[in-house]
Amino acid sequence: MDRTQILLVGLPIFLFFSDVFNLFSPPPPSKPTSHHHPPSTQPNNPQTTTHIQEPLLEFPTQKQSGIGPIGVGNTVNIDFCTSCSYKGNAVTVKNMLEAEFPGINVVLANYPAPLPKRLLSKVVPVVQLGLIITISAGEQIFPRLGITPPAWYYSLRANRFGSMASIWLLGNFLQSFLQSSGAFEVYCNGDLIFSKLQQKRFPGEIELRDLVSRRIANPLYVNGI
Repeated sequence: MDRTQILLVGLPIFLFFSDVFNLFSPPPPSKPTSHHHPPSTQPNNPQTTTHIQEPLLEFPTQKQSGIGPIGVGNTVNIDFCTSCSYKGNAVTVKNMLEAEFPGINVVLANYPAPLPKRLLSKVVPVVQLGLIITISAGEQIFPRLGITPPAWYYSLRANRFGSMASIWLLGNFLQSFLQSSGAFEVYCNGDLIFSKLQQKRFPGEIELRDLVSRRIANPLYVNGI
């Protein structure tokens, strides 16, 4: 095998094992946040009387637009398909909700495809690798196995590099399709308020603000304060 064949065979092997490693490797631990508070200093003179001013209590106020109270204590989860390039839409919705409901917690996460599709997507690189190796070194493989080369092997062998490129591109497209879920699901405090899988569309900005405002829960307002 020449250098070009070694490169074409070695590159899919490297990418395949990197996918397998990323699949089973645990996510990195989150960095703990530390808050440093400066030491408090008190006057040394015992005769000096200090007047401690009690802080003013700030209560959430109703927004002028009438949408609802501030979002402290509320969580909105947006589960979207990362392989569908929906991250930009999710970030836009996150920024909008944080501006409309100050203090709300918006969490973005990937919505995975169904398990059979994910398992099938892991088989695609194996098939890619097997076909590329067969095209590049089939004249040594088939005789050792005692098998007569099939007709499709000679067809692919006639245009070796074009066949390898086509297999690589089609395999990547198929793998991306199997990993996509097409989801854009919005949850407010654990309740599903919008589902792209059900509606077959993205939510409108005004529509989503209204859905969140109906389910937002602030204990101060529940108690009538």
